[in-house]
Amino acid sequence: MDHRVFSSYRKRFGTQSSPSAPLITRSLGRLSLHSTPRHTALSSPSVSRLSLGTERLDFSTDSLLKAQYRETRTNEKVEMMGLNDRFASYIEKVRFLEQQNKVLVAELNQLRGKEPSHLGDIYQEELRELRRQVDGLNNAKARLEIERDNLAADVGTLKQRLQDETTLRQDSENSLNAFRQDVDEAALNRVQLERKIEALQDEQNFPEERDAGVAGAVEAQQVHVDLDVSKPDLTAALKEIRVQYEAMATSNMQETEEWYRSKFVDLTDAAGRNAEALRQAKQEANDYRRQIQALTCDLESLRGTNDSLERQLREMEERFSTDTAAYQDTVVRLEEEIQALKEEMARHLQEYQDLLNVKLALDIEITTYRETAGGRGEQVRGRSNMLTTTQDANTDRSLMITVPVQSFSNMQFRETSIDTKTPPESLTKRSIIVRTVETRDGEIIKESTPERKELP
Repeated sequence: MDHRVFSSYRKRFGTQSSPSAPLITRSLGRLSLHSTPRHTALSSPSVSRLSLGTERLDFSTDSLLKAQYRETRTNEKVEMMGLNDRFASYIEKVRFLEQQNKVLVAELNQLRGKEPSHLGDIYQEELRELRRQVDGLNNAKARLEIERDNLAADVGTLKQRLQDETTLRQDSENSLNAFRQDVDEAALNRVQLERKIEALQDEQNFPEERDAGVAGAVEAQQVHVDLDVSKPDLTAALKEIRVQYEAMATSNMQETEEWYRSKFVDLTDAAGRNAEALRQAKQEANDYRRQIQALTCDLESLRGTNDSLERQLREMEERFSTDTAAYQDTVVRLEEEIQALKEEMARHLQEYQDLLNVKLALDIEITTYRETAGGRGEQVRGRSNMLTTTQDANTDRSLMITVPVQSFSNMQFRETSIDTKTPPESLTKRSIIVRTVETRDGEIIKESTPERKELP
């Protein structure tokens, strides 16, 4: 008849093995398991450490066996307490590493999902805006260059007009100088004519004076004789000649003055027109020169702005490349840290598995020893956390052990069946059946094929 005692693992995790298989487990005492389960395999070499000897015990030395049993049990308790403490520390460390792993995974997902894409959108938007500004500046630059070329052509035309007007002015000044020479010659002719008029007047007055003197001398020397003789009228002839010369001089002077005035008026009008055209040409040239200077300043300013925007664009691209490289380095570093943490967790789990194997081997050794020393289960039934199944000496004895293991993603159980067969020659031959069952939320996800391993 089977005798079953449910352990603390059985109470905590429930039954995960086959209903027909008898269960035996070791209570873990002070251990508190709060993390998620994980699949862990039992290694058969650790079970090979079982000491299943076939020695016959001398039951007459009961007191010696009891003393040895108490000492062995005390040592086992101390060793199990130490193993439980180590197991608890490993579990706490695994939980801490799991939390760190979750934090690093969250940071990695945040860096991969949000920040790079958001920064990329921002940089792309800024790059598009800067490219639009560069295109606008290039269009404005082309338009200003066209306007500059047009203004340069207008300036060339105005320069040609200015040169033509300057030539006309020079011709007008040359004509004016020639007219001035003519006026000077006319003035000289006038002066000469005036001098001739004065000479003629002097010549006209000189005969009269001479005649008056001669007449006076004659009168002083002559004897007055009254004769009735008619005198020639010279005064009238002289007056007539004088009037003719004066009329001729006046006419010549009036004609000269009128010609001089008309020429002077014409030259003055031409000079005024040329001066006005020259002034307008100079004003237009100055206006165009100022426009060219303003457009040149605007063009230089736009070139400076364009260079600044292109430099900012290059700097932003370099900064974006640097930030991208930094984020990639961060991602690589985080992946390396995650890989290192995974390796460390795997190492701790391997150590935990080794401890479980040692614990299982100790439980089996203790159970076997008590079955052998205590008469097939009487002392074993005294322990509240062990479950054994015994049969007759000549029949097979099977032992099923279920070991729950802490993990990070799901709860997995290792079921180990220990079949103990007693041959007729009282020699004990034992084997281990290893079957792995992976469960999640109380449902069996994966179950491996049972594997039997013979024990020496």
